Amino acid sequence: MVTQNMVTEINLNQRGKINRHTKAFDLKVNSRICRVLIFTAVGLSSCQSATLFGQTDDKRVSQSSSSISDSLAQETDYDPLFISKSEVKSELFVVEDKQRKRKIPLKVYLPPEKKPSPVVFFSHGLGGNRETCPYLGKHWAGRGYVCVFIQHPGSDDSIWKNAPLRERMQNMRQAANGENLQLRFEDVVAVIDQLEKWNKESSHPLEGYCDMEKIGMSGHSFGAITTQGVSGQSFLGETRSTDSRIKAAVIFSPSAPRVGRPESAFGKVQFPWLLMTGTNDISPIGNIDVQNRLSVYPALPDTGNKYELVLHEAEHSAFADRALPGERSNRNPNHHRAILAITTTFWDAYLKADPEAKTFLQSSEKIRNYLETDDRWQHK
Repeated sequence: MVTQNMVTEINLNQRGKINRHTKAFDLKVNSRICRVLIFTAVGLSSCQSATLFGQTDDKRVSQSSSSISDSLAQETDYDPLFISKSEVKSELFVVEDKQRKRKIPLKVYLPPEKKPSPVVFFSHGLGGNRETCPYLGKHWAGRGYVCVFIQHPGSDDSIWKNAPLRERMQNMRQAANGENLQLRFEDVVAVIDQLEKWNKESSHPLEGYCDMEKIGMSGHSFGAITTQGVSGQSFLGETRSTDSRIKAAVIFSPSAPRVGRPESAFGKVQFPWLLMTGTNDISPIGNIDVQNRLSVYPALPDTGNKYELVLHEAEHSAFADRALPGERSNRNPNHHRAILAITTTFWDAYLKADPEAKTFLQSSEKIRNYLETDDRWQHK
């Protein structure tokens, strides 16, 4: 058990271990593990930030995926921003993990057609919930994916929404600990387990919707670290937190361990990874700088399925729905356009095995149609 003293000693940057689906991970935290598994603390979910700090909603919200798609005229048959006019519906569920006595809320966006479809999971940032980043869920679902947005108790909006304004940031910092990260890893495992069962239950609303052989994982900020942990990052030289059912990952605002070399953490990642960050992507909790985020991609192996997008002047909230307090740059509507286009192409390439999407993804010329001049794109 991680105690508060342990968390304080390592400046709230220690992260926990996992997993009950693949290899068992020793839950005892000793000084050596604490030193090796220190992760940079993560930023709050910008989807919740306005309420968190007692502000009104930011009005500079990016264009919706539908209006973006309608405005495009690409000179190609493959257009990742095109979605059908059919309505995307969503359902709310709760996974009851009886073994851990834990309830995990979900929001599931469903594709218009009921048939076995690839499944994409999303893990929110610190202080967020299952309502985070609906622009992603609606667009991906419109492209034929079952999108499962997970809410993680203990690092969700429950840590601040009923607290006095002056205590909210401190509550956020206290929640950025190894115990909560471990719980998040286990949440992902539990939700995949439950989805496999629901998909076979004739009386369940999700019955027959999910192709459980094609699973993608994604997340922002604390959710990015969650995603890294279940999709190939090494701990103490071993990928003990990895769930082999995941086939590809999209990581918004990645971060490297503060202790140890990034190559040790990321050098064994075999999954297709798409990293997205910005030149102003600095976390309000943990003092994560841009250099730390940019250190992840070079540490990944050259396997032909690793990608990185760096959006010019994008801040930490660029991947969510509204700005964070203290951010100075105006929100750029083209950022969401680029995010939707490239993530969709990535899912199509690696979850649907679409050869046209993969060719598109590895063509800098085609990808740059969705980017601005100073945005950076690379793959290896």
